[in-house]
Amino acid sequence: MTYNVKEIFYSIQGEGYHTGRPAIFCRFTGCNLWNGLEKDREVAKCNFCDTDFVGTNGDGGNKFLNEVDLVKEIVSYWPNSSKPFVVLTGGEPMLQVDIKLVKALKKYKCEIAIETNGTINVPNEIDWICVSPKAGNPLKQVYGDELKLVYPQKNVAPDIYEKYSFKNFSLQPMDGTLKVHNTQLALEYCKNNPKWKISLQTHKIIGVR
Repeated sequence: MTYNVKEIFYSIQGEGYHTGRPAIFCRFTGCNLWNGLEKDREVAKCNFCDTDFVGTNGDGGNKFLNEVDLVKEIVSYWPNSSKPFVVLTGGEPMLQVDIKLVKALKKYKCEIAIETNGTINVPNEIDWICVSPKAGNPLKQVYGDELKLVYPQKNVAPDIYEKYSFKNFSLQPMDGTLKVHNTQLALEYCKNNPKWKISLQTHKIIGVR
């Protein structure tokens, strides 16, 4: 299988449960809820994405002909001999992530996290499953370690996701011109519903990728 990767980089996890943790990010090209083109954003199944996942022209991006070549490139970013923490993201990584890739990462003793929209089932061998639901798109991945909801989304109340088997629930204020307002809405919701906690995009605040 050929893996189309937008970018690979080493940074600090900026949001969610693992905020502040050093990680290698592997961002896959493509998504099943939006093609990534601005001209089609308004009619997309998810139209608030703030990530460029089109093409393979980012730092470290490329077409990798097999899982071995991709994993060698990923782990080369880790700075020492400790266990690499690898975040598979996108776009929608589950369009490309398969068990061969997961097993190849495990051979290098990687701890694997994934950030997915939850519309495709995730291999159980992945260590940390973070699902970020998108309104109007039913979940297939209904269990995991973290459910991180961008908030607010039209016609979606966070409590509809509480029936699913996730260990952690967080609200992430939607970015954009209403970010300050959305942050206040998220804060108030979490204060009134203690099952949920705030996830801020701290990488944008401190100026890292």
